[in-house]
Amino acid sequence: MGGRVGPEAGNQVRQIHDRLGEPLRVAIAGRLKAGKSTLVNALIGRRVAPTAVGECTRVVTRFRYGPADRVDVVCRDGQRRSLPLDDDGMIPQRLGVPLARVAYVDVTLTSEKLRELTVVDTPGLASTDTVVSDRAAEAVGTAPFDADIDADSASEVAAAEAVVYVFTQAVRADDVQALEAFRDASARLSSSPINALGVFGKVDTLVGGAGDPWPVAEPLAAQQAGLLARTVSDVVPVVGLLAETAEAGRLTGADRDALLRLAALPAGEVRLLLASADLFRTREAPVPADHRERLLGLLDLYGIGFALAQLAAEPRLPTGELVRRLVAVSGFARLRHTLEETFRWRSDAIKAGWALSRLERLAGHTRDARDRETLRDAVERLLRDPAYHRLRLLDAAQRVATGAVPLPVEWEQELTRLATSQDPRWILRLPEAGTDELAAAAVAAANRWRVYAVAGAGPAQSRVAQVAHRGFHLLAQQARAEGARP
Repeated sequence: MGGRVGPEAGNQVRQIHDRLGEPLRVAIAGRLKAGKSTLVNALIGRRVAPTAVGECTRVVTRFRYGPADRVDVVCRDGQRRSLPLDDDGMIPQRLGVPLARVAYVDVTLTSEKLRELTVVDTPGLASTDTVVSDRAAEAVGTAPFDADIDADSASEVAAAEAVVYVFTQAVRADDVQALEAFRDASARLSSSPINALGVFGKVDTLVGGAGDPWPVAEPLAAQQAGLLARTVSDVVPVVGLLAETAEAGRLTGADRDALLRLAALPAGEVRLLLASADLFRTREAPVPADHRERLLGLLDLYGIGFALAQLAAEPRLPTGELVRRLVAVSGFARLRHTLEETFRWRSDAIKAGWALSRLERLAGHTRDARDRETLRDAVERLLRDPAYHRLRLLDAAQRVATGAVPLPVEWEQELTRLATSQDPRWILRLPEAGTDELAAAAVAAANRWRVYAVAGAGPAQSRVAQVAHRGFHLLAQQARAEGARP
């Protein structure tokens, strides 16, 4: 297409094409100190993003795969300033450029986990630093775009195809507002139940000391998922610090040995040590105080208590197995699985939706009338292609899920299954069905939606029903084709 339009539009078309070849871009958003950077480090598999208490994440930071570790400060005028990682392998605290001049920080890492996923860490909302808070609000779309308030950072975050929103304990009204506004500032499919996920972070703080938070965290996360049902697909509870420590390989054999010495203490002494962080630091113990401080930084009291229980039961437990158990108890495995199910498998459709929205915008704003017509014709041809019907389904499901087009609950659920899965047995709720039964059920569903479109729906519902009608016919064709394979 780039060769059939003028140089100005052609350059933008090529940029859109290049963007389609990049990994899915996920923005991590939330309030200050919600645990965003800790989650970023767990996803990356390395402790690179600053997590210290205070205004750590003052600008948007993008983490992507590269052949070498590199930190580039990208300025608003396009200049780049390269920095080395600090002695701890983290982004330097000082960027060497006034924050007002910084558009974003571009970090390339050799982490294999970034080959298929680019992670964008955003400034915290509700910052005590009003400049940082304004930048965060701008980045997720809760403030009007203003060229004087870090518009380049806002544009970088708005390019993300999906969002993970991190919060702690109570969901506040402005949490919901920020999620809803992100949709308006970002690509067509951003921040809806189709491709937004909530993370209930720091669940270990729900109970005091080393107590087990999960009996409280699970129902609370389910309640939060209900409150955010119109904006996120799920809410996953996570102990972020344990996830970061385990995924980034920070727990060493020496740490395991120190924990083993503590696990060998009498049960009463262990209970006293785990009663509070101060007692863990100050009481007499067979592990030096500085190493105990390190263990608190790696695991906090809940993680330490869990590790001590594992080692008390199995003193020969190796470090690697202990780390695997820490990952399991952190909840991170469920989060990664949810990300796979919610984002990555449908990343091509999400990115294609992003590309179409950009082409539509370009078609509406390019100055050359012939280029506008060429671009509009191209978009229409793409949308008529059966391979692109999933985009129509995702768009229709998004409008229904956000309440823009109301549907009966059962119809909404069926449409969401059709839009977000390629498994006919799951979509049709026929887990044991053969191909003939699946094809017949898909045709029956298509007929139900056609009848609803012409007899029981208003204009908006009718348009959605027609999209679903064709989607189920395509599903029937898919089932028949799979049945015909040798």
